[in-house]
Amino acid sequence: MISSLRGRVLHLDADSIIVDVGGVGFAVAVTPQVSREFHIGDEVVLHTMLIVREDALSLYGFRERDELTVFTQLLSVSGVGPKSALGVMASLTVGQIAEAVTAEDDAPFRRVSGIGPKTAKLIVVQLAGKLASLPASSGATGGNSPVAGQVVSALTALGWNERVAVEAVTAVSADASATELSTVPALLKLALGHLGPARKDQANREQTGV
Repeated sequence: MISSLRGRVLHLDADSIIVDVGGVGFAVAVTPQVSREFHIGDEVVLHTMLIVREDALSLYGFRERDELTVFTQLLSVSGVGPKSALGVMASLTVGQIAEAVTAEDDAPFRRVSGIGPKTAKLIVVQLAGKLASLPASSGATGGNSPVAGQVVSALTALGWNERVAVEAVTAVSADASATELSTVPALLKLALGHLGPARKDQANREQTGV
């Protein structure tokens, strides 16, 4: 079992990277967020899972151990394969997944491309009690304030991936003034500026698989 990789990035795609480990290139499937973090030549460490199929050996990699733990748990759910599980990881943070399961809320999973209502419900039911040790998503939307939550909702209504929306609001909240943090239009403007039109196009392609 290949449980981790440390090496240099040789190649980057939207949903995979190639890592050179001792002269051997390992192709690793990752979320788009992970791929965007790296540049060719970067030294990286990934927590990985090797999935063996009759026609292929596939590696899936994550920056944090908790992410790998959740990915593994998702694979235990009936009807969830590696690609669907990776799609969930790309759309929701570990904290959001744990929070949704604890609250018995399948709505976040239904919003993930490729996850239908039945599978979303199964995720909540079959993972109940299995993610209790994972960190909750408090502060994931800039202190979890009502304004930040409304801005995240506005961004998702505009077509943004929920995880990308949360990350954008969190990023701009760190440097925003008290006035900007107190009004939805001001914080939304900052978040949209942070995301930019190019990144929206990329996020939409990632969601649709185009």
